[in-house]
Amino acid sequence: MNDLTIDPKLRRLDLAARAAWLYYIKRRTQDEIAIELNVSRPNAQRLVALALSEGLVRIRIDHPLVKSIELGEQVRETFGLTFCDVAPSESRKTENQIGVAHKAAELLESFLSPKVPQTLAFGTGRTLREAVRLVSSMSRPDHKIVSTVGNLSRDGRASPYDVVMRLSDRVGAQCYPLPLPVIVDTEEECNILKAQRGYRTIQALFDQADALMFGVGRVDEQAPLLIDGFVTHHEWSEMVRLGAAGELTSRSFDASGAMIEGSIAGRLTAMELRRRPERPTILVASGAEKTEPLRAALKGAFANGVIIDEDIAHGLLRTAQ
Repeated sequence: MNDLTIDPKLRRLDLAARAAWLYYIKRRTQDEIAIELNVSRPNAQRLVALALSEGLVRIRIDHPLVKSIELGEQVRETFGLTFCDVAPSESRKTENQIGVAHKAAELLESFLSPKVPQTLAFGTGRTLREAVRLVSSMSRPDHKIVSTVGNLSRDGRASPYDVVMRLSDRVGAQCYPLPLPVIVDTEEECNILKAQRGYRTIQALFDQADALMFGVGRVDEQAPLLIDGFVTHHEWSEMVRLGAAGELTSRSFDASGAMIEGSIAGRLTAMELRRRPERPTILVASGAEKTEPLRAALKGAFANGVIIDEDIAHGLLRTAQ
């Protein structure tokens, strides 16, 4: 080869570098690049792709969300999840909740967007309630929104954290609440209620739901089950004595993720929790105080996805490491 002959491969890499510079730095369109380099538009597109594949272009994403995205990937890989979305943590707890709620609303909208009939099942919680408020209005009359937990106290007072009726109104979907006390006085009463036709209908919808989303509950002095009057102080003390570390849909589990079978378990009207679900089953939590309940839930393999804030993500990874 003559020393003055230009290697075709090097010539193409030079063109690729020029095409990439025009595309990424000068913000030229592929049509404009084709004209400037005197190549066809498809060739211009291939040149830009070649620059990427050959490492001529290094992309740096400079955005505050990058840290959250990286944390989400670490949590997902560490706990073997299929989905993890992390919202940036703020100095105020309410802002953390809003950030997580926005993420949950985005995922909810993706579940709701298909016009083919969908069945979605929900637990309760403050952050879930905020997420529903943020969901865009739409018309989905063939969708079914199903509750997995009772929405009444034993004295007949409605739960302030029920989300299915709010969401159904927002998207025009069919609503299937569970109009029962969260906990009843005896196991016999609970069995009678579960034998009713309405309960069996909701159970069947829960079994066939396309996706599920639950809030994660604490088991301490600020536990919603306690402060909102769904369990008595005696019942709560018994849950704590048995080692309850958290709860989903009123069903408690210990730090290893094992279900608490004693105490109030036989008197709960909520649907039974499933382990290692194949369908999307998402836990939504905000605030560092939810770290340990969430960790226990993940050990119990009750979900395959989470939406959390950075404080929780750091807490989960710190102990895991």
